[in-house]
Amino acid sequence: MQDVAGTVSKIVEFQDEEEFIDNMDEVMERFSYLAGKYGRNPIEGILLWDYIGVQDDEGVKVFRVGEFPYAEGTLKVDLETLRTLEMYFDEMESKWDELTVEDIAYFVEMLNEALGRKIVYYEAYDLGLDRNTAYIILNLASLHYLESVLDGRDMEIFEEAVEVLMRYI
Repeated sequence: MQDVAGTVSKIVEFQDEEEFIDNMDEVMERFSYLAGKYGRNPIEGILLWDYIGVQDDEGVKVFRVGEFPYAEGTLKVDLETLRTLEMYFDEMESKWDELTVEDIAYFVEMLNEALGRKIVYYEAYDLGLDRNTAYIILNLASLHYLESVLDGRDMEIFEEAVEVLMRYI
């Protein structure tokens, strides 16, 4: 765990990846609703073991290894770059069942070499993630703030989100 100005970073483990994603979607939805009303969101980020970032003309876009076909239409890069990305991501996806963080890190390194520039980023390996793990960044100051100002239905929404989150922390 790392504590920087009220922020805690933690690697969490889970057994069922889809259940974890569904639960985190639920938590994020609840906290986003509260952040819209109170200006603070306790979750500053979640990084799964297979999240990859691609820098395009608009910024860095993050997606999961198997989601490249969906991200492909949103990337603002030239056609040659897009085809190279597609080739490498197809190769990674074809090895999905035995894919490791080391494999993804290697593919990303080779991909950036093939592109001749570094536009693909993979942080999970450096963070020590593996399958069935995620990196969560919590803002404890925001968590405490919301707990102190909420009541009624908003407090119920907050407590439900915290209960789901605590299953993993």
